[in-house]
Amino acid sequence: MFTDREAVLAELTALVDESEAARIVVLLGPGGIGKTATAVHCARALADRFPDGQLYADLRGASAATAVAPSEVLRRFLAALGVAPDRIPADEQEQADAFRDLTARRRLLVLLDNAHSAAQVVPLLTASATSLVVVTSRYRLPELVRDFGARLVALGPLSAADSVRLLTRIAGPARVAQQPALAEVAAGSCAGMPLALCATGARAAEREHLSWERIVRELSGEGRDARREDASQPVFRATDLSYGELSPPAARLYRLLGLRPWPQISVGAAAAIAGTGGEDEARALLEELAGTHLLEEVADERYRFHDVVRQHAERRARQEEDQRELALATGRIVRWYLRGAAVADMAVLPGRWRLGPAYAALAARADAEPVTAARGLEWLGRERENLAEAVVAAEEYGFDDLVWQMCEAMWGLHLKLGFHEQWADTHARGVAAARRVVDAFGDARAEGRMRVQYAFALMGLRRSVEAEEELRAAAAADRRAGHRRGVATAEETLGLLRLRQWRYAEAEALFARARDTLGGIAPGEEGAPDVPRATAILAYHTGRALRGRGRLDEAVRQLLEALALFRDLAVPDPYNEAKVQASLGETFLDAGDADAARRPLDDALEVLAAQGERLQRAEAARLRARCAMELADAEGEVRFLRLARSLYERGGEPAVVTRLDARLAELGADAE
Repeated sequence: MFTDREAVLAELTALVDESEAARIVVLLGPGGIGKTATAVHCARALADRFPDGQLYADLRGASAATAVAPSEVLRRFLAALGVAPDRIPADEQEQADAFRDLTARRRLLVLLDNAHSAAQVVPLLTASATSLVVVTSRYRLPELVRDFGARLVALGPLSAADSVRLLTRIAGPARVAQQPALAEVAAGSCAGMPLALCATGARAAEREHLSWERIVRELSGEGRDARREDASQPVFRATDLSYGELSPPAARLYRLLGLRPWPQISVGAAAAIAGTGGEDEARALLEELAGTHLLEEVADERYRFHDVVRQHAERRARQEEDQRELALATGRIVRWYLRGAAVADMAVLPGRWRLGPAYAALAARADAEPVTAARGLEWLGRERENLAEAVVAAEEYGFDDLVWQMCEAMWGLHLKLGFHEQWADTHARGVAAARRVVDAFGDARAEGRMRVQYAFALMGLRRSVEAEEELRAAAAADRRAGHRRGVATAEETLGLLRLRQWRYAEAEALFARARDTLGGIAPGEEGAPDVPRATAILAYHTGRALRGRGRLDEAVRQLLEALALFRDLAVPDPYNEAKVQASLGETFLDAGDADAARRPLDDALEVLAAQGERLQRAEAARLRARCAMELADAEGEVRFLRLARSLYERGGEPAVVTRLDARLAELGADAE
């Protein structure tokens, strides 16, 4: 049944071959990860290296209550080494001394399975430099590393392929062949935990009429009473033992974090959801959870659950916390993410108009630490999946104001980094939440804002009909709200849709209509401070429409006007200024003047790189590659194609990457 642990065997073999190396190895991992199976497999494979035999003991260290005393194990070990029962000392220290004396000149492999603490292990260590001691534990046992030079080997989940392979071995090939796709999903639902895979496979083998569809549903938690602990799930049972060892604050944090499948958990997010103490306390609690392998540290101070363990944490939360506390905790972590996203968004796009109260609260804070655009975009990219999960969490608990504000704060993230599928999913929720807010006498402007942002996602997914419907609904909603700035945005965005559809004359007309709408905003009226920037953006879009119509001289003049308008803004907008430069470069390329195109494209790339921008920089790099091609600069073309490819790939644009790969292949170059 052994699967996917050959790398561990290779590491242990290398350790045995190193004459001066420490001969203590600790296999770390949560309950159900396969530590015992790995250790036993390695012991069998290395048996011929240890001619004096092997010793094995189950230390039953899942909890302090069940842990076997060292004295009990020492007695068994001494007996196995030939000591007569009546010659074994009664005192544990004397037993340990006798054990070291007997092992000092022997080549033994000692397997200490399921250790609870270093104190339990130390008396069982041999005195021989030629022996190997393998310890398995769900605890880190740092004393063994510090005092005895033990080598730590962390066992992770099985790969997807090996999970399916193990499930097939247990359930049988014929059983899996009945519904292979669902069986693969079932294997994935076990989170790479061998114990869970074995239990699932055995259940499938024993109950031949049990469908894989039902197995998948049950593994995902559907149809199961969340208040009832499912004792038939071995991973839950093993996890519960670790959970029972936690301090009360760590157990509470574990429960609250398990409410949602957060992709990663930072110290700040943990502190927010706990709502007590600060980051120092949260850091200590996260370390406690990681120490028992209920959380896995995946980067510096960033953690995550295994899926199966999180299910256990969620069940515990719903058993032990009242609904009010769950709602309060969810609100705390969502507001934490909203605050962070708003700070980052303001840094990424400092000039754009915003509605959410979160922005007003930030503007009132004079002590706020300044954040650069690049740093803000980095934060948004790092927390992207968590932000999307925060939207879902807010929706689940009926925090509609937080749902649409979260979506608004993700504008800079998606505008610059893409990820349109996630964008569409979150913003569909945002539209629904905004409509509920309007019905509840909330901010009537929210609906138009959400529909426009949702339309951008739909445009990125090439769902043009739906995007147009959203934009027309956005304009109507903003007219009802008396929000001219919102109406102008909806008209502008519909013009952008027409640009994508190559309907350039219609696009130009829509941009002109949006300018007229802006012109109706009187000084002091809502949206008036944003009119200069909005006018500059519309000049830029009009230049693009003129280029599309083949009126290249007019397009250049319009783009130069847009550039001047941006440079006159009270609050600089380097991002949009760089987009104008890129458009100028493209217009020059269309006019056949590659030499004139080179300068604005290089300027755009420099600014966009400083901004931490990805997709717009990728497009500028693609245009710069075209410029190099027309200047017969093959080396430059390859360089810029590679840059564009790397940026598009990170932005989740596989179709564009494929086209760039094809051009690189034509040039005899690879993607590196």
